[in-house]
Amino acid sequence: MESPAVVLVTGSSRGLGRGVAESLASAGYSVAVHYASNRSAAEETAEACRRRATSQGQKFSIVGGDVGDKEARQRLFDQTLETFGHLDALVNNAGIAPRVRADIVEASEEIFDEVIGVNLKGPYFLSQLAVRYWLSRPDASRLSTGYKLLFVSSLSANTASVNRGEYCVSKAGLAMAAQLWAVRLASEGIQVMELRPGIMATDMTSGVKEKYDRMLADGLVPQKRWGEPADVAHAVESILAGQFPFSTGDVVNIDGGFHLRRL
Repeated sequence: MESPAVVLVTGSSRGLGRGVAESLASAGYSVAVHYASNRSAAEETAEACRRRATSQGQKFSIVGGDVGDKEARQRLFDQTLETFGHLDALVNNAGIAPRVRADIVEASEEIFDEVIGVNLKGPYFLSQLAVRYWLSRPDASRLSTGYKLLFVSSLSANTASVNRGEYCVSKAGLAMAAQLWAVRLASEGIQVMELRPGIMATDMTSGVKEKYDRMLADGLVPQKRWGEPADVAHAVESILAGQFPFSTGDVVNIDGGFHLRRL
């Protein structure tokens, strides 16, 4: 029996990434659980995945490294292949918010570089590593509709927030990266999609929960609720299952209708 398809989910020690990893475990995939600095959190995710596994053939191992660092990025990719022996999909989820929120008039170049490195440069070049691997094995995908390259961006890709400009720029760049990779890979049978979450309930937003509770109640999001990691996970599962066979480079808005307010 063929081994389960392998998915590398970056930033899966917590938040949206953890939700995706756990959901994929329930769906029968093997998952490379990635973390940048919190190994214990990644171990918790991997253990949660094992509890959700549906077959003995599934494997859940952790890989560490800063995706924004070239050498660390190469190591984590190599470690994934060494551990699992294969890779079928990459979910570029890892991302950071600026350590200090500042008006763009005062924002520092150091924090800009840090955010761009993790949120844009990292997934752009990690994708390059995955694509080179896939192109060298064009018919080896364990997914029925071929290899998948996913980018988790944000509503900030097209919603301006002047007190976190670096974050908005990084996500807008990631949206273009998804389009670029989609055009390059369409003829190779590799599907590329951008998932664009809205206001999500994660540890990144825990500090502003009361503020957004009020705004959600007032209709900021038409569905009047927080997004959950499971909402993103459902979208990832659908794409990996091949439920969008004639789509590539498209944006899947996971925002409860927030984007409609911009039309």
